[in-house]
Amino acid sequence: MSVTQPDDQPLAASNDKYRASSSDQTEHNLLDGIHDGLEPPTDEERAVLRRVPDNIPWDSYLIAIVEFAERFSYYGSSVVFTNFIQRPLPPGSRTGAAGLHGQAGALGLGQRASTGLTTFYLFWSFITPLFGAYIADAHWGRFKTICWAVAIALVGHIILIISAIPGVIEGNGAIGAFIVALIVTGFGTGMFKANISPLVAEQYKRTKLFVVTTKNGERVIVDPSLTVLRIYMYFYLMINVGGVIGQVGMVYAEKFVGFYLSYTLPTAAFLLCPVILYIGRNKYSYSPPTGSVLATAIRLWRHAARGKWSSNPVTTFKNMNAPGFWENAKPSKFSGPGPKPAWMNFDDQWVNEVQRGINACGVFLWYPIYWLTYIQLSGNLTSQAATMELHGLPNDVLSNLDPLTVTILIPVCDLLLYPALRRMGVNFSALKKITAGFMTGAAAMIWAAVLQHYIYKTSPCGNHASECSGVSPLNVWLQSGSYILFAISEILASITGLAYAFTKAPKNMRSLVLSLFLFMTGLSSAISEAFVSLSGDPLLVWNYGVIAALAFITGLAFWWSVRGLDAREDEFNGLSAGHVGGVSNEKSDDVDS
Repeated sequence: MSVTQPDDQPLAASNDKYRASSSDQTEHNLLDGIHDGLEPPTDEERAVLRRVPDNIPWDSYLIAIVEFAERFSYYGSSVVFTNFIQRPLPPGSRTGAAGLHGQAGALGLGQRASTGLTTFYLFWSFITPLFGAYIADAHWGRFKTICWAVAIALVGHIILIISAIPGVIEGNGAIGAFIVALIVTGFGTGMFKANISPLVAEQYKRTKLFVVTTKNGERVIVDPSLTVLRIYMYFYLMINVGGVIGQVGMVYAEKFVGFYLSYTLPTAAFLLCPVILYIGRNKYSYSPPTGSVLATAIRLWRHAARGKWSSNPVTTFKNMNAPGFWENAKPSKFSGPGPKPAWMNFDDQWVNEVQRGINACGVFLWYPIYWLTYIQLSGNLTSQAATMELHGLPNDVLSNLDPLTVTILIPVCDLLLYPALRRMGVNFSALKKITAGFMTGAAAMIWAAVLQHYIYKTSPCGNHASECSGVSPLNVWLQSGSYILFAISEILASITGLAYAFTKAPKNMRSLVLSLFLFMTGLSSAISEAFVSLSGDPLLVWNYGVIAALAFITGLAFWWSVRGLDAREDEFNGLSAGHVGGVSNEKSDDVDS
């Protein structure tokens, strides 16, 4: 599948090689086999030529199908967790089903328990990628780690089915089996997520800007960072297609048949993962394990930080962020005392890569506040829907507006909006997109807060709407604004964050850096536990309002902190790949010891 610019002819190509412009190659064009024959842009061309993404490799789409199946299973099962935990088993039901006008349920533990358990599951699913990243980068490699992750998650899905079958769902054993299923499934999911994201982008090999001529005669710059963003946009599209199909189908299965079917169908879809992995086992390109370089990176940072510490924290901060902080840590600048340490088995370029990766991790530290807004979609907004007029809809079906909107808007952004902005000379860079994502996430929460105010105002039970036998006369489709706004926010902040993590990470630390990006969601889940006390009547307006304010203020602070990195985007993207490994010619004790 080849995606091209909407108003251009496809870029001229032959045997997957672009027709480079005819001017001579400069001495800066590194001919590494991947970039052979490609013309790098001059400084003047960088400033004036339009930038476009490259075509996406077919192997990336094959991996995206695996992600589709995994996300179908994840979202298809988790979408019914809120009702399974919060609502009681309907009278006379042995499966949790309640029919057209009833409310599906099982455990009857209430909204706060539901919010707590679903938040824990989210936290667990996004902290385990750290383990998956370490195993992949240091020992197994990405592909083997993904295969083991699929096997573990499959066991968790089977336990989930057991928790919902008639005879179990009615007894005390259901909650125990359900919690075990959350732990096992979340562990497999985390290992999977840490490695599938870098694997899909690794199928694209080019890393340098180069100039090509389109069929309509326009000279343009092909930007690999835009290509990685495009890969992740369509990867994210597959995530959301899987999410939409899984969620819509499972909420109706829950409502009319029972929770056991809502857990069985996602498990059946999940079985597609090992099939596709087996088919593509010899087709994928991926980096082999290189041993853990995390310890080397930590030693590098410690070495660079020597002499920079101060009893004044402001002075320490300035020293750590000074322009030449990393220069003295480069092997070429090593001046003793004594011989170069054995752990310094890397070149200067790798130091630059580590610096860039640490800067990226600094960008991710702002994300936990952003993800607080997303957590509301998977729990509290589902509960909010149950307090409104549903008109025969399951209360958890409207949440599908988020992935459905994402699915529609991704091609619009890739084929229309982003190219139009580039044609107008608007530099809507990665960090600007992320900032805009914070703001639209805040807007989604403002919408939810205003709607909650009117629910309280119109509910027969006032500020205790969720505990009422009656509902507010407001139509549940009024929730649409929150879901659509957050879908826009996801495209701007979440997809761009994935691409930013991949393009800024050292090649042999991609799983780790991407897992740190995913870990921010888990950290957000831990932070959101502080909001559990607000996740119920009569405090829900405060819950949404406080999160909206936090997201807005954090968005402003985020841009203020990263505006310098934004100005150096091309510089960071153009760094040459470094080397680490092997045995140093000069062995000695760690000079930092």
